[in-house]
Amino acid sequence: MATIEEQIQELEDQISNTKYNKATEAHIGKLKAKIAKLSAEDEKRKSSKGPTKGFYVKKAGNATVALVGFPSVGKSTLLNQLTGAKSEVGAYHFTTLDVVPGVLEYNHAKIQILDMPGLIKDASRGKGRGREVIAAARAADIILLVVDIFNPNLNVLMKELYNAAIRLDQTRPDVNITTSSQGGINVMPTVRLTKITVETIKDMVAAYGHINATVVVREDIDVEQMLDVLSGNRVYIKAVMAINKIDLAKPGQLENVLEMHKDYVKVPVSAATGIGIDDLKQTLYDEIEMIRIYLKPQGQEADMKEPLIVKRGNSVGEVCEVIHRDFKNNFRYAMVWGKSAKFPGQTVGIDHIVEDEDILCIIVKRSV
Repeated sequence: MATIEEQIQELEDQISNTKYNKATEAHIGKLKAKIAKLSAEDEKRKSSKGPTKGFYVKKAGNATVALVGFPSVGKSTLLNQLTGAKSEVGAYHFTTLDVVPGVLEYNHAKIQILDMPGLIKDASRGKGRGREVIAAARAADIILLVVDIFNPNLNVLMKELYNAAIRLDQTRPDVNITTSSQGGINVMPTVRLTKITVETIKDMVAAYGHINATVVVREDIDVEQMLDVLSGNRVYIKAVMAINKIDLAKPGQLENVLEMHKDYVKVPVSAATGIGIDDLKQTLYDEIEMIRIYLKPQGQEADMKEPLIVKRGNSVGEVCEVIHRDFKNNFRYAMVWGKSAKFPGQTVGIDHIVEDEDILCIIVKRSV
């Protein structure tokens, strides 16, 4: 009997030998779904044999940024500029052999920056400790792509991240699969599907192993997005691009690289000289979308020196959890001053969404 790896290879060969068009879309979708199912089984089998050696980095601060790039693009120098951490620097490949953490303090926020070994071709298959690097990157809030202005092509890097189930600057497709005990596979699109057919979705769901299921599709997805939903192990992470070594660029070179990567949030920098570092700090802060909340104890003045840092879109309840879970368990009501309040001192409930620089007074039940 063929091994899982051999079965996957056979299916991949079938895909590569099939010309993609409308007539073959469903067939290719089924093959990809089968590969995804086999890959999940393979990962489960490997994990059952015991944990593999990886990079362990204790989470610190309000958010985490992972430096991702090819070897020798200046990640270690950039970490040192951003945080003052001491990561070994050398003008040769694979200087960084472990994950080196540092903390950037900016606008009262503490942002953990991770300098990781450079990724190379086939990193997603484990080459060059690629699996461990990618596992650390998957847990980040932001992936900071570090690009050498003299080698700006990121096709290989992007492919490795994609193969490792990392989706940059995307959101999870709005598709819900509910399995049942009978009834077959029922696909219910709420929008017009232009990139995939209902039959293809049915075939993919069946190929993944579901016999009875209701699939509600609320977005015009394609085959790859449907595959992402079935796999269920994708992570969706924002990306920022630092274009490094601009101090050495020839006229017009930076403009060409900016045009090449026009779809990304980009910051031109020189890690060696410090050019653009302040802009990069501000961009990371903005993209993480952190906000400042000033706490006001009942009957006292608000502490306007040390704000609490939370994510944009957080509710009063989530602010309570950041302070201490007892605040949420014993919550009565809160009063808020600032952008989110209709009037100063508005009484709000636990679901009220706070905004940047709000002043918040949380009232809890008295302990008996």
